[in-house]
Amino acid sequence: MTDLVFIVKPGGALCGHLRVPGDKSISHRAIMFGALAEGTTTITGFLEGEDCLATLRAFRAMGVRIDGPDHGRVIVQGVGLHGLHASAEPLDMGNSGTSMRLMSGLLAGQSFHTVLTGDASLTRRPMRRVTEPLALMGAQIDASERGTAPLRIHGGQHLRGIDYALPVASAQVKSCLLLAGLYAEGMTRVTEPAPTRDHTERMLEGFGYPLRREGDRSVAVMGGGCLTGTAIDVPADISSAAFFLVGASIAPGSDLLLEHVGVNPTRTGVIDILQLMGADIDILNPRLAGGEPVADLRVRSAPLRGIRIPEHLVPLAIDEFPALFIAAACAEGETVLTGAAELRVKESDRIQVMADGLSVLGIAAQPTPDGIVIQGGALAGGTIDSHGDHRIAMSFAMAALRAGGPIRIQDCANVNTSFPGFVALARSGGLAVAESTV
Repeated sequence: MTDLVFIVKPGGALCGHLRVPGDKSISHRAIMFGALAEGTTTITGFLEGEDCLATLRAFRAMGVRIDGPDHGRVIVQGVGLHGLHASAEPLDMGNSGTSMRLMSGLLAGQSFHTVLTGDASLTRRPMRRVTEPLALMGAQIDASERGTAPLRIHGGQHLRGIDYALPVASAQVKSCLLLAGLYAEGMTRVTEPAPTRDHTERMLEGFGYPLRREGDRSVAVMGGGCLTGTAIDVPADISSAAFFLVGASIAPGSDLLLEHVGVNPTRTGVIDILQLMGADIDILNPRLAGGEPVADLRVRSAPLRGIRIPEHLVPLAIDEFPALFIAAACAEGETVLTGAAELRVKESDRIQVMADGLSVLGIAAQPTPDGIVIQGGALAGGTIDSHGDHRIAMSFAMAALRAGGPIRIQDCANVNTSFPGFVALARSGGLAVAESTV
């Protein structure tokens, strides 16, 4: 099997104007809700990465007409909440945990049976967090003995609304249950221990489906409603922008403008954490795009300092921590993260894999059960195993801006799941990165 390797020369700065690809979370949901709506949904800015394309292919396999993507433009001819048909084959979600968890809720209320599967990484990720509450609603889903995919979802079940308190803050589990709630009798209410991204709630409202928000930690839907097709403008993904926010912060002489970035307040933890560390980030021209707040982000290099990361910010930056660990490695003093055990069950064990990689580069990084302690210092060059995790690979690419030698990053093919064109865009901004196949 061919391995895609990133080779990044040390030094440089990030400058100019860049627009990173569309938001992955919003792109997934736009396809899902567009398919379940009555009428046509037009999507612009759609992320043409492998994860979102897996979602798109799944709905095509269930009989939905979808035109595109063509330069980020997708047109979905909705079939309504009850218009999907059984796929002749298992639905392959690739590397996408978002697809599998949200689709589990959506498919639990269908009249037909479905099998959800994925790649080697996805079939190791925990799914009981969705299958167990769905079972409380009346769903019947078979998983492996370890509670992992493939998931066999039995159709024709009568779903009932439940009042569910999430044991762990998770937008994916919340969204899964809300999607199942569209098909359930009565009210489905989900309460979180801490606020998480609210793209599902915003999009439900955008498609005209009533929901009830109760404070910032509880949301409820009543089954039996209707979604109406609409237009969705997907902003640039703050999770993808995060690599450049960190890179420009740590590389002397950097001055970078990131355009049209989604700044939903449930997603801006990365900005808050970097600013606490001393980063120079300006939020410019705030506006709304399709119901989602967006802005241009100007970031200039600044000396960073180690901090104890506030636990209330952890759910608001859960996908950005690999990049933030690079910032911590370049900061003066110690950075301490707690309350982030969720990082151990992402595409990789991101706590352990990042600690191993930082150690290769000469940084003291001590994993803990729910976080890490990083002592800032001088980065050396070295060879990093990304373990097929796209965010690990891109984070260590940015580390080269401050490294004493080249950084070679192995197993980078999955970068295309979230950030197609990463190498070309990063090179245009000033990162000396190249691809190699071995």
